[in-house]
Amino acid sequence: MELIREYISAYYIEIIIGLAVGLFLLLISTIILNFKIKKSKEKYNAFVQGCEGINVEELFIKIDRDIRDIRRDLELFQKDLSSIETKLAFAIQKVGFIRYNAFNDMGSELSFSIVLMDNFLNGFVITSIYGRDNSVSYAKPVKEGKSNIPLSAEELIAIERAIKGENIEFSNFRRAQ
Repeated sequence: MELIREYISAYYIEIIIGLAVGLFLLLISTIILNFKIKKSKEKYNAFVQGCEGINVEELFIKIDRDIRDIRRDLELFQKDLSSIETKLAFAIQKVGFIRYNAFNDMGSELSFSIVLMDNFLNGFVITSIYGRDNSVSYAKPVKEGKSNIPLSAEELIAIERAIKGENIEFSNFRRAQ
Protein backbone atom coordinates (compact mmCIF):
# COMPACT_ATOMS: atom_id res chain seq x y z
CA MET A 1 0.00 0.00 0.00
CA GLU A 2 2.92 2.25 0.81
CA LEU A 3 4.22 1.62 -2.67
CA ILE A 4 0.97 2.85 -4.21
CA ARG A 5 1.06 6.05 -2.11
CA GLU A 6 4.59 6.79 -3.23
CA TYR A 7 3.64 6.15 -6.85
CA ILE A 8 0.58 8.44 -6.60
CA SER A 9 2.54 11.20 -4.85
CA ALA A 10 5.25 11.01 -7.50
CA TYR A 11 2.86 11.05 -10.47
CA TYR A 12 -0.26 12.79 -9.11
CA ILE A 13 -0.22 15.50 -11.81
CA GLU A 14 -0.10 12.95 -14.62
CA ILE A 15 -2.82 10.88 -12.93
CA ILE A 16 -5.07 13.96 -12.58
CA ILE A 17 -4.48 14.88 -16.23
CA GLY A 18 -5.24 11.28 -17.29
CA LEU A 19 -8.42 11.23 -15.22
CA ALA A 20 -9.44 14.63 -16.64
CA VAL A 21 -8.92 13.39 -20.22
CA GLY A 22 -10.88 10.21 -19.44
CA LEU A 23 -13.69 12.27 -17.89
CA PHE A 24 -13.68 14.57 -20.92
CA LEU A 25 -13.90 11.57 -23.29
CA LEU A 26 -16.75 10.11 -21.21
CA LEU A 27 -18.56 13.45 -21.36
CA ILE A 28 -18.18 13.65 -25.15
CA SER A 29 -19.33 10.03 -25.63
CA THR A 30 -22.33 10.71 -23.34
CA ILE A 31 -23.30 13.74 -25.46
CA ILE A 32 -22.95 11.75 -28.69
CA LEU A 33 -24.99 8.85 -27.30
CA ASN A 34 -27.71 11.24 -26.08
CA PHE A 35 -27.87 12.75 -29.57
CA LYS A 36 -28.16 9.28 -31.16
CA ILE A 37 -30.86 8.25 -28.67
CA LYS A 38 -32.80 11.43 -29.46
CA LYS A 39 -32.60 10.66 -33.21
CA SER A 40 -33.70 7.06 -32.60
CA LYS A 41 -36.65 8.25 -30.51
CA GLU A 42 -37.69 10.64 -33.30
CA LYS A 43 -37.51 7.83 -35.86
CA TYR A 44 -39.43 5.49 -33.56
CA ASN A 45 -42.13 8.11 -32.92
CA ALA A 46 -42.44 8.75 -36.65
CA PHE A 47 -42.70 4.99 -37.24
CA VAL A 48 -45.47 4.43 -34.70
CA GLN A 49 -47.25 7.73 -35.35
CA GLY A 50 -50.99 7.19 -35.17
CA CYS A 51 -50.53 3.74 -33.62
CA GLU A 52 -51.30 4.50 -29.99
CA GLY A 53 -51.59 1.47 -27.79
CA ILE A 54 -50.03 -0.84 -30.37
CA ASN A 55 -47.00 -2.84 -29.52
CA VAL A 56 -44.21 -2.57 -32.11
CA GLU A 57 -43.90 -6.35 -32.15
CA GLU A 58 -47.61 -6.65 -32.94
CA LEU A 59 -47.18 -4.00 -35.63
CA PHE A 60 -44.37 -6.00 -37.28
CA ILE A 61 -46.45 -9.17 -37.10
CA LYS A 62 -49.38 -7.37 -38.75
CA ILE A 63 -47.12 -5.95 -41.46
CA ASP A 64 -45.67 -9.41 -42.09
CA ARG A 65 -49.20 -10.87 -42.41
CA ASP A 66 -50.17 -8.07 -44.81
CA ILE A 67 -47.09 -8.70 -46.95
CA ARG A 68 -47.88 -12.43 -47.11
CA ASP A 69 -51.47 -11.63 -48.11
CA ILE A 70 -50.25 -9.26 -50.81
CA ARG A 71 -47.85 -11.90 -52.15
CA ARG A 72 -50.66 -14.48 -52.22
CA ASP A 73 -52.95 -12.01 -54.04
CA LEU A 74 -50.17 -11.21 -56.49
CA GLU A 75 -49.69 -14.91 -57.26
CA LEU A 76 -53.44 -15.28 -57.83
CA PHE A 77 -53.44 -12.24 -60.14
CA GLN A 78 -50.51 -13.68 -62.08
CA LYS A 79 -52.35 -16.99 -62.52
CA ASP A 80 -55.49 -15.12 -63.61
CA LEU A 81 -53.46 -13.02 -66.03
CA SER A 82 -51.88 -16.13 -67.52
CA SER A 83 -55.33 -17.67 -67.96
CA ILE A 84 -56.65 -14.49 -69.57
CA GLU A 85 -53.67 -14.31 -71.93
CA THR A 86 -54.30 -17.92 -72.98
CA LYS A 87 -57.96 -17.20 -73.62
CA LEU A 88 -57.13 -13.95 -75.40
CA ALA A 89 -55.00 -15.83 -77.93
CA PHE A 90 -58.23 -17.45 -79.14
CA ALA A 91 -60.22 -14.18 -79.21
CA ILE A 92 -60.65 -12.12 -82.35
CA GLN A 93 -57.48 -10.10 -82.74
CA LYS A 94 -57.04 -9.66 -86.45
CA VAL A 95 -59.59 -7.93 -88.63
CA GLY A 96 -59.35 -7.30 -92.35
CA PHE A 97 -61.89 -5.32 -94.36
CA ILE A 98 -62.34 -4.34 -97.97
CA ARG A 99 -65.15 -2.61 -99.85
CA TYR A 100 -65.58 -3.03 -103.57
CA ASN A 101 -67.97 -3.02 -106.49
CA ALA A 102 -68.94 -6.61 -107.27
CA PHE A 103 -70.39 -5.63 -110.65
CA ASN A 104 -69.08 -3.14 -113.18
CA ASP A 105 -72.40 -1.29 -113.50
CA MET A 106 -72.67 -0.68 -109.72
CA GLY A 107 -71.16 2.23 -107.82
CA SER A 108 -70.56 3.26 -104.18
CA GLU A 109 -68.64 0.08 -103.29
CA LEU A 110 -71.59 -1.54 -101.51
CA SER A 111 -70.11 -5.05 -101.52
CA PHE A 112 -67.61 -5.98 -98.82
CA SER A 113 -65.55 -8.75 -97.29
CA ILE A 114 -64.55 -8.77 -93.63
CA VAL A 115 -62.21 -11.25 -91.96
CA LEU A 116 -62.21 -11.98 -88.22
CA MET A 117 -59.32 -14.14 -86.94
CA ASP A 118 -57.66 -15.07 -83.67
CA ASN A 119 -53.93 -14.95 -82.96
CA PHE A 120 -53.47 -18.33 -84.67
CA LEU A 121 -55.08 -17.01 -87.90
CA ASN A 122 -58.22 -19.08 -87.38
CA GLY A 123 -61.62 -17.54 -87.93
CA PHE A 124 -63.93 -16.73 -90.82
CA VAL A 125 -64.51 -14.34 -93.69
CA ILE A 126 -67.94 -12.81 -94.28
CA THR A 127 -68.70 -11.51 -97.76
CA SER A 128 -71.71 -9.52 -98.83
CA ILE A 129 -72.25 -9.00 -102.55
CA TYR A 130 -74.69 -6.23 -103.39
CA GLY A 131 -76.56 -6.25 -106.69
CA ARG A 132 -79.46 -4.22 -108.09
CA ASP A 133 -81.93 -7.08 -107.82
CA ASN A 134 -80.63 -8.92 -104.78
CA SER A 135 -77.91 -9.07 -102.16
CA VAL A 136 -76.12 -12.23 -101.05
CA SER A 137 -74.10 -12.79 -97.87
CA TYR A 138 -72.04 -15.85 -97.01
CA ALA A 139 -69.25 -16.93 -94.70
CA LYS A 140 -66.21 -19.13 -95.25
CA PRO A 141 -63.99 -20.69 -92.57
CA VAL A 142 -60.36 -19.66 -92.28
CA LYS A 143 -57.73 -21.90 -90.68
CA GLU A 144 -54.12 -20.79 -90.36
CA GLY A 145 -54.80 -17.92 -92.76
CA LYS A 146 -56.25 -20.17 -95.50
CA SER A 147 -59.64 -21.60 -96.37
CA ASN A 148 -60.60 -25.01 -97.68
CA ILE A 149 -63.24 -23.21 -99.80
CA PRO A 150 -62.01 -21.19 -102.79
CA LEU A 151 -61.63 -17.48 -101.95
CA SER A 152 -62.25 -14.48 -104.17
CA ALA A 153 -59.52 -11.91 -104.77
CA GLU A 154 -61.24 -9.48 -102.38
CA GLU A 155 -61.45 -12.11 -99.66
CA LEU A 156 -57.73 -12.84 -100.08
CA ILE A 157 -57.00 -9.09 -99.81
CA ALA A 158 -59.09 -8.90 -96.62
CA ILE A 159 -57.18 -11.87 -95.14
CA GLU A 160 -53.86 -10.30 -96.11
CA ARG A 161 -54.87 -7.01 -94.47
CA ALA A 162 -55.87 -8.82 -91.30
CA ILE A 163 -52.57 -10.71 -91.14
CA LYS A 164 -50.53 -7.56 -91.80
CA GLY A 165 -52.62 -5.60 -89.31
CA GLU A 166 -53.37 -2.82 -91.75
CA ASN A 167 -55.74 -0.15 -90.53
CA ILE A 168 -59.40 -0.64 -91.19
CA GLU A 169 -61.35 2.26 -92.59
CA PHE A 170 -64.11 2.30 -90.00
CA SER A 171 -65.80 5.29 -91.60
CA ASN A 172 -66.32 3.12 -94.71
CA PHE A 173 -67.41 0.23 -92.51
CA ARG A 174 -70.14 2.34 -90.88
CA ARG A 175 -71.43 3.54 -94.24
CA ALA A 176 -71.56 -0.04 -95.56
CA GLN A 177 -73.93 -1.05 -92.77
